[in-house]
Amino acid sequence: MCGIVGYIGEQQATPILLDGLKALEYRGYDSAGVAVYNSNIKLVKTKGRLVNLEEKLEKDTAKGNMGIAHTRWATHGEPSDVNSHPHMNTEQTIALVHNGIIENYLTLKEELESKGYVFVSETDTEVAVMLIDYCYSITKNLFDAVIMATERIEGSYAFAVMHKDNPNKIIATRKDSPLIIGLGKGENFIASDIPAILKYTRDIYLLEDSEIAIVEKEGVTLFDSKKQEIKKKIFKVTWDIAAAEKGGYEHFMAKEIFEQPKVIRDTLMPRIPLDQDEIILDDIKLTKKELSKINKIYIIGCGTAFYSGFVGKYLIERVSRIPVVAETASEFRYREPIIDKNTLMIVVSQSGETADTVAALRMAKKAGAHVIGVVNVVGSTIAREASDVLYTWAGPEIAVASTKAYSAQLCAMYLISTKIAMELGEITDEEFVEIKEELYSLPGKVETILEQADYIKTLADRFISMKNVFYIGRGLDYAVSMEGALKIKEIAYLHAEPYAAGELKHGPIALIEKGSLLIGLVGQEELYEKTVSNIKEVKARGAKVLAIALEGNEEIKKVADEVIYVPKTHWMFTSILVNIPQQLFAYYIACGLGHDVDKPRNLAKSVTVE
Repeated sequence: MCGIVGYIGEQQATPILLDGLKALEYRGYDSAGVAVYNSNIKLVKTKGRLVNLEEKLEKDTAKGNMGIAHTRWATHGEPSDVNSHPHMNTEQTIALVHNGIIENYLTLKEELESKGYVFVSETDTEVAVMLIDYCYSITKNLFDAVIMATERIEGSYAFAVMHKDNPNKIIATRKDSPLIIGLGKGENFIASDIPAILKYTRDIYLLEDSEIAIVEKEGVTLFDSKKQEIKKKIFKVTWDIAAAEKGGYEHFMAKEIFEQPKVIRDTLMPRIPLDQDEIILDDIKLTKKELSKINKIYIIGCGTAFYSGFVGKYLIERVSRIPVVAETASEFRYREPIIDKNTLMIVVSQSGETADTVAALRMAKKAGAHVIGVVNVVGSTIAREASDVLYTWAGPEIAVASTKAYSAQLCAMYLISTKIAMELGEITDEEFVEIKEELYSLPGKVETILEQADYIKTLADRFISMKNVFYIGRGLDYAVSMEGALKIKEIAYLHAEPYAAGELKHGPIALIEKGSLLIGLVGQEELYEKTVSNIKEVKARGAKVLAIALEGNEEIKKVADEVIYVPKTHWMFTSILVNIPQQLFAYYIACGLGHDVDKPRNLAKSVTVE
């Protein structure tokens, strides 16, 4: 969605705000702006990338020790100077930045227009600042005005607000959109995410829904929605700032692809200790007694997280024999799903803030279901609200298109499915020993695939002129093909579709023509012959074929134009290996086409609106 930064202290605010925006640009990058206080509020904002704002600030400086800033991903109104944040009231006395969507903004706008307010932008955010202005005219107090305004607002928001007549404080509050407060000495910070302020502090307050913070340079005071002061535990960030930097790679995406062996080790190894014949899922208790009551499992996510959950569905049903429904959160919410106390829900989200996934979690808990959150961000909304949480230790993922977080999510699916099967007696001790050995071998096997990067780049160069890309597979290969097609779409902007190989003759084969590229996944040995027959059908119609196959499979060379080999592993774990070449292929295609790999058009990292 959008990125918010705020600062108050003794230093010049603008450089700190720009630092923060650079770290948050993955959250939105179609416009940016700052509002800085120095006897008056100086507003500088512009359409386009952050570099445009920096150039504008060189000519139109904004000096002062207090300010708020924003990088935008447009929802209401096209990217433009006028629609950029921060937004101000007509008298230029109140400035506001906003992440989220105000669902009743048209009703509020009509009401404010009837009171004489004039709007200049197309945004819902301008409605918020005008509403606060109106409330301030009644309360004469900024804190009270923000509370009064938020009581009228429906939807999601994270706000940072400052007023010309309140030169020593910023008011911050949130509902269904992330916002944190950074604590310094003689200075304090506001941000949408930790990387924005990690250069300056490791001490953080994680705001909950409807909490309000009065942020002053001397300190931060927290309140609940009833204006009662509250105390909050300080969250200390333990990971290093280098984890959020490129580290010599050309792009964050490349760095994150090559970090995957470490990510897999970090996510798996603490949960499968060498000296114990069990899987330890942190504080999650999945006993045989509890699991025997479960009659259905839902796995819910959006985008890449959903595709990892789709792999989880195949695994849990096959090894644990429990019915599993994997579904996108946005659809799940609106079809009146059957949920009760005997339902287990697994919600998957890299950020832990995905709006539709959070809503599905809340729906399930309200119906009495047990919810496990699989998230990457400690202290995120899902981590706090789920019944249990299993962290994927992927570290900060900056590139908008997910890579290492997906692999970590697959590891979580491996752990959960194996744990359930063990508790239910569906896996023997001998089978677990084999599974454990293969889990320990996965990081090394991923490293051997990454060593083929140059070869995969030559394949990308060969196929770069392709306009239509089709992915096919069966079973787990089909599940992984969804993620492969998504990556090509996200960063290379190519038409790409995944299909269950057996469905080709039911319509999709009509799309195959000379010049199409088919990527055939043949990592499931028991389904190999059937998938190859489908590849032959496509080959006969003039398509080029790139196969991703297990080492030792020489037969595939007879039907494929090119082959990328991955090491053999237990059938459960082929997904993680087969996917690595997909990531590299998409990355090199996008680079060859000259696209901004880390910040693909129209996308943002954390989708905190529906």
